[in-house]
Amino acid sequence: MAGLGGVFLLGKHKVGTKEIEAANSVLVSPPKPLLIAYPCEEGRYPTMVFLHGFLLQNHFYEKVLYHVASHGFIVVAPQLYKIAGPDCTEEIRSAAATVDWLPAGLQAKLPKGVQPDFTRLALAGHSRGGKVAFALSLGLEAKARLTFSALLAIDPVDGTAPGSQVDPPVLTYVPDSLDPKAPVLVVGTGLGTEKKDLVLPACAPEGVNHEEFFRDCMAPAFHAVAKNYGHMDMLDDNELVEGVARCLCESGNDREPMRRFVGGIMVAFSKAYLLKENDDLKQILEMPDKVSPVVLTNVELKEN
Repeated sequence: MAGLGGVFLLGKHKVGTKEIEAANSVLVSPPKPLLIAYPCEEGRYPTMVFLHGFLLQNHFYEKVLYHVASHGFIVVAPQLYKIAGPDCTEEIRSAAATVDWLPAGLQAKLPKGVQPDFTRLALAGHSRGGKVAFALSLGLEAKARLTFSALLAIDPVDGTAPGSQVDPPVLTYVPDSLDPKAPVLVVGTGLGTEKKDLVLPACAPEGVNHEEFFRDCMAPAFHAVAKNYGHMDMLDDNELVEGVARCLCESGNDREPMRRFVGGIMVAFSKAYLLKENDDLKQILEMPDKVSPVVLTNVELKEN
């Protein structure tokens, strides 16, 4: 354990990042462009695949990915598409293809001595990427050949409203009905349900957001909500993000604490279920007001 709330600070590892272009020969290059964050020191590291949100770009999450990698994880973030419609079937298939490429292709893209451990593999995603992560873990439309040991959904969204779910729908509205065959982290945002204007829906509407994902999940599942932050407040600070985030979603005052929270809770959960190191996640569950950089509500663990 790094100390009280240590997962919310950068870890001990120096981090490198690398962008990989896609190519026709998937044995050489991945089926989709990748942003990879990795510890620079030689070692064998648990690996995470992170799926971006709707119409967003993988590099918008660079600070969160850097945070996770600094604690000893290799993070692979594919750019699933540039333009997407109301069906995410192709995103699920692209995510599966990226995962299937990893055993043959990832090692060659990393520095010598930095080795991915696919026996400790996590699947994560934000917003629609969280839905896609759920869908892939459930085998909807595609099934990856590797086994996921943890599933992390950051403010997942299944559509615009109950009955208006994006195909293929994930939520069943039956408690404990979703079995991804892995422990699940569901992070929510307190401002995600607030509409920015009268025309567009909220970015994480009631009835299709983190609350329903957590309710539908089988145990073990961990749930925490950042009370004063919005759906895109874990993204990096740049002009494009500012334009998208501020126009479409309600936001908190400063995204830096939210990025540290999201990165930290992803680390704590991954350490608990990939490395069997439970202290940091236990701290968040038992004393969230003392360790978290943001105010948390709905901090709960659903156990078997």
